[in-house]
Amino acid sequence: MKKKKISLVTGGGGMLGLQHATALLEIGYVVVLVDINDKSLKKNSIKLRKKYPKKIFFYKTDVSKETEVKSLALKIKKRFNKINVLINNAAIDYVPNSNLKQKKNFFLNSFENFPLERWNKELSVGLSGVFLMSKYFGKLMKKNEANVIINISSDLSVIAPNQKLYNHLKSFKPVTYSVIKFGVIGLTKYLASYWAKKNIRVNALSPGGVFNFQDKTFVKKLRNEIPMGRMAKVDEYKGSIKFLCSNDSSYMTGHNLVVDGGRTIL
Repeated sequence: MKKKKISLVTGGGGMLGLQHATALLEIGYVVVLVDINDKSLKKNSIKLRKKYPKKIFFYKTDVSKETEVKSLALKIKKRFNKINVLINNAAIDYVPNSNLKQKKNFFLNSFENFPLERWNKELSVGLSGVFLMSKYFGKLMKKNEANVIINISSDLSVIAPNQKLYNHLKSFKPVTYSVIKFGVIGLTKYLASYWAKKNIRVNALSPGGVFNFQDKTFVKKLRNEIPMGRMAKVDEYKGSIKFLCSNDSSYMTGHNLVVDGGRTIL
């Protein structure tokens, strides 16, 4: 009897979390979705269960809290006794929005006025969450099976944000986003080296911007920075996920796979 392959996706209630889960289901994985947002988590689970009724499980979890991650790991161990693929996708992101009414001469997300409390909260999810999930779920990966950790980063892990994209919104891309995404790449390389002989491959996927009906002026500006002249479609990273989880990438570890329409080559 063929062994079940078990995967886990954090940020499973989100737009890309749904796509990552779909990619895994299409190549035969059982998928565990994890998110702090119970409503969106259940919504995505219901969508996926229509086609894959016996392959979707979900748990509400705050990946920034060690007690909750540890508890989740115990539940997964009891239910499946292992994990084969971990996708660290959870993050707090800033979405450009023209509906926000700003005060005169006040810009959102300015570095000089960025609150330490917000810095700590966003890093605790986007970076510490990757550390905690990898720490506890790496222990559940069996040496005699193929294991993969994919850390979702960004094209902004290799370039700085162009703040001109946001000036019409009287805003900046927050400092936390860049720090988190650069940090994720550093953690990816560290874990790839650390676990190289334990049959755990660790890679990062760095997507470019995904079109989701953002502010029209922002979209137009960003398109002009991308050689392919458009933002990514929501399902265009499924192939990358499948590749990174398959034997086709069996000799790849510690790599940052940038899929951004060519933005970072300019």
